[in-house]
Amino acid sequence: MRAVANEPLARHALAFVLAGGRGSRLLELTDRRAKPAVYFGGKSRIIDFALSNALNSGIRRIAIATQYKAHSLIRHLQMGWNFFRPERNESFDILPASQRVSETMWYVGTADAVYQNIDIIEGHACRYIVLLAGDHVYKMDYEIMLKQHVESGADVTVGCLEMPRAESSAFGIIHVDENDVIQSFLEKPADPPPMPGKPDKSLASMGIYVFDTRFLFDQLRRDAADPNSAHDFGKDIIPYLVKNGRAVAHQFSRSCVRTGSDRPSYWRDVGTVDAYWSANIDLTDVVPELDLYDRAWPIWTYAEISPPAKFVHDEEGRRGEAVTSLVAGGCIVSGASLRRSLLFTGVHLHSHARVEGAVILPDVDVGRHARLKNVVIDRGVRIPEGLVVGEDPELDGKRFRMSPNGICLITQPMIDGLNA
Repeated sequence: MRAVANEPLARHALAFVLAGGRGSRLLELTDRRAKPAVYFGGKSRIIDFALSNALNSGIRRIAIATQYKAHSLIRHLQMGWNFFRPERNESFDILPASQRVSETMWYVGTADAVYQNIDIIEGHACRYIVLLAGDHVYKMDYEIMLKQHVESGADVTVGCLEMPRAESSAFGIIHVDENDVIQSFLEKPADPPPMPGKPDKSLASMGIYVFDTRFLFDQLRRDAADPNSAHDFGKDIIPYLVKNGRAVAHQFSRSCVRTGSDRPSYWRDVGTVDAYWSANIDLTDVVPELDLYDRAWPIWTYAEISPPAKFVHDEEGRRGEAVTSLVAGGCIVSGASLRRSLLFTGVHLHSHARVEGAVILPDVDVGRHARLKNVVIDRGVRIPEGLVVGEDPELDGKRFRMSPNGICLITQPMIDGLNA
C-alpha cells in the first residue's frame, strides 16, 4: 500500500490481539470463559478496551487469536464487532487455534500464535503490526506509539508503564538508557530492578509491541526454528531483540487517553478477584479515574437491546433505590437498596434486599431479604431469599470463594451446594 504524506500510520497497521489466555487467577470467573471475555464495567467485556483503542486510534484491520474456552468470546466478537466492511479496506479476523502448522500443536506461546497465522496476515499487506494483550483495561492512542516506532528506527517498540516495584514481579521489567533504548528485559523477575532515580518504581512491559511486519515475520520464523524456544514474545522474542537489535520503550504516559490533563494514567490488570472487584467498584466514584462517559474515545461493545433500568416501590423499608452505583439496562430494583455497586444487564433485586460493594454480572436474581456486601456474583446466579454474605468471614469462607481482601466470589454451583 502506497503511503500518502501526513497520512496516519494507523491506516497501514494491523492490530493483532492475543486473547487466548485463561486467566486462572480469576478462579471460577474463567471456568466458562477466557479472561478477555470476562464482563467489565456494566456493559463491556475486558477485550473491548484493546479493540476500542485500536478502532479509536484509526486502525481498521484487526485480528484476534483465541484458544482457551473461546465460545463466549467468539460469540461476543461476532455480535458486537461485526461492523467492519472489506469494501472500506477494513477487516476483522477471529483466529481460533486450529492446528494450522501441525496436527499435534495448538498455540504453544504468544509468538507461535502469530507465527501460525503469517499467511493470513500477509493477505492484508500491512506495513506495521501492533501486538496487543486482550486482557487489560486502559485507554491508549496507538497512533502515537506507531509514530515513535517509525521516528526512532526501532526494530521493536515496547509499551511500558511505571508501577510500584513491589507489584511488578508478574511483569516483564525494562531498563532503558536516556534515549529510551532498552538495555535489558527481565521476564517476571522475583526481585524487580528499580528505575534509575526511582527506587520504589519499576518500568513494566504492557505486553504491547509494534513491529515492521516483514521484520516481525523474519523473527517469528527464526524463533519457530529454535527447538529451545518457548515461542513467547516476553520470554524469547523481546529479550533476543534487546541483545541483537534495537528495542525502544514507549512510555504509556505519552499516549494514555485522558479526559483532563491533570488525570493520572489509568491501566489495570484485572487478573485477580480483588483487582477485578476493585476496578469495577472504582467506576462508582463521583469522578472515576477511568472515564466511560468520554464520547471522544468510546468503549465499543455489543449494544444489547434491553429496556431501561427500573426502580419500584416507595415504602419505608421497601424502597427501590441506588446510591453511588452503576445500573445497566434491563435491571429491576424492586423495593431493594443498592449502594456503591455495579449491576450488569438484567439483574433483578427483590424487595427488602440490601446490597453494598457488589459487582453483579448479567441476569442475576437476588431474593427477598438477602444481604450482600463485598461480593462478585457470576452470571445467572439465583441468590436465595434471606442469604447473608459479608458479615461473617468465617462462614463465608466455608461456603464461597474468599479472596485475600475479603471479597466473596459467588457462583451457582456454590449456591446449589448450600443445601447439599
